[in-house]
Amino acid sequence: MEKYIVGMGEALWDCLPEGRKIGGAPANFAYHVGQFGFESLAVSAIGDDELGREIVEKFTENNLNFRLETVDYPTGTVQVTLDEKGIPCYEIMENVAWDNVPYSQELDVIAHNCRAVCFGSLAQRNEVTRNTINRFLDAMPDGDDTYKIFDINLRQHFYCRETIVNSLNKCNVLKINDEELVVIAEMFGLTGLADNEICMKILSDYDLKILILTCGTNGSYVFTSDTMSFLETPKVEVADTVGAGDSFTGAFVASVLAGKTIQDAHKRAVEVSAYVCTQNGAMPRLPEELIG
Repeated sequence: MEKYIVGMGEALWDCLPEGRKIGGAPANFAYHVGQFGFESLAVSAIGDDELGREIVEKFTENNLNFRLETVDYPTGTVQVTLDEKGIPCYEIMENVAWDNVPYSQELDVIAHNCRAVCFGSLAQRNEVTRNTINRFLDAMPDGDDTYKIFDINLRQHFYCRETIVNSLNKCNVLKINDEELVVIAEMFGLTGLADNEICMKILSDYDLKILILTCGTNGSYVFTSDTMSFLETPKVEVADTVGAGDSFTGAFVASVLAGKTIQDAHKRAVEVSAYVCTQNGAMPRLPEELIG
């Protein structure tokens, strides 16, 4: 059997004033891991509707392998509107297909042959997909070369302490950004500590292999029990930042799985995410010099 690298969770359309764009962190992660030669897979659900069929078409166009269950709910959308100041406002539609990803025998086989999975908190807002993610994590093999990445991905009010604690107990890698770290520090009573102290405490308390902290233009950190890597964010001409964080995670995981050191994996992740920021959309083809 192939050893899969899986992105699991939401698959949706961002409905912007200028038109629709495909969205969802799990597919972005799987796409970028796949560019490094791994057998990656996006796992989610779609409705039996035109939007669902268009997701299949888009994933196919991008050579992204997927397992998308068709369920009796509409394909997910996010309605994006601009307020009077031009600030985007997001309405993530509820009770949609990706809230209802079923666990199946086929998914169980994938879990038993999975080297790494990336999941978030947003996809766990509904009991059905939350249970599927948890069953998948439990079915995965344990070992030093198996990675369960919790890309915390806090969105609006779609998270709670119970889900976050459970995910931290099941993962061995945490990816979080500086804004999310503020929320988590308050949630866990750690607001008096510096960012690096918060990260090291979470790393220790939940026995994580790795904690990744991204801080936008202020750089990024990778913590392990005995190392800390910091790299500045390259200055580039930004086209858009959509999917940059997912490309960071994908490139980092691909590098670690290929046997690179934490520092080298961090360097490649920074370079890849900076390049993605110079391109339009979340799924650009990476140049050969970033893949080799």
